[in-house]
Amino acid sequence: MTTDLTAMLDAVGPRLRAMRNQRNLTLAEASEGTGISVSTLSRLESGQRKPTLELLLPIARLHQVPLEELIDAPETGDPRIHLKPHVHHWGTALPLTRRPGGIQAFKMVLKSGTGKEVPEPQSHEGYDWMYILNGKLRLVLGENDFILKPGEVAEFDTRTPHWFASATSEPVELLTLFGQQGERLHVRARPKRQD
Repeated sequence: MTTDLTAMLDAVGPRLRAMRNQRNLTLAEASEGTGISVSTLSRLESGQRKPTLELLLPIARLHQVPLEELIDAPETGDPRIHLKPHVHHWGTALPLTRRPGGIQAFKMVLKSGTGKEVPEPQSHEGYDWMYILNGKLRLVLGENDFILKPGEVAEFDTRTPHWFASATSEPVELLTLFGQQGERLHVRARPKRQD
């Protein structure tokens, strides 16, 4: 086996773990969704078992990604970016980053609401940054209730109970940067010139 192929196969396990964690799935839930035993999935993610096509196909189906994304296949020369949206009951999330781990970027389109939805705040590990592109977003963060308009930004530790949805009968478009391990953005600006 060539060095490049070995390195590519060795990277599959951490990529699978990152994808599963990004979707907040336990090994048991992934096992149920793929029909692959928990122990096999665990060994696959830790690199103790080499990936095979019969293992990777159901995992690709579960995560709704092309097989080449699981193995990080080399580019084929097609310059187009083929983003795969994730459709949920609340709207659509379009991943803008392709690497596992670290800060992940998404464009989200939240379905229209009534503005009278009852919030069900949840908390989890991570740190979130949101930029509103279109529409009005209702963000409940701890004891606070905010309405964010286009051009406004919110950032918060996701261990704080939070909930968000459209504040009106219009959909909301936003960009979000999320760090699963609580990574924060580091914004740099040029120092002000003194004349």
